[in-house]
Amino acid sequence: MDCQCLPACPFFNDQMAEMPSMAHIIKNRYCRDDNSQCARFMVFSALGRDAVPTDLYPSQVERAEEILGAR
Repeated sequence: MDCQCLPACPFFNDQMAEMPSMAHIIKNRYCRDDNSQCARFMVFSALGRDAVPTDLYPSQVERAEEILGAR
């Protein structure tokens, strides 16, 4: 099952729009089936959509943990 955020995810719709091949690889890793390792989803699920930085990459779990720890 795809991540609930995927259809409107600004990371893919804005930052990755010009790189469809790379976006596909990242989606398969972070957005399909288990999204628990996606930094963006981690922040979204704990703090809401508005708390997710636009420049946060799905792989930046350490940064997501810093964001979560700071709040």
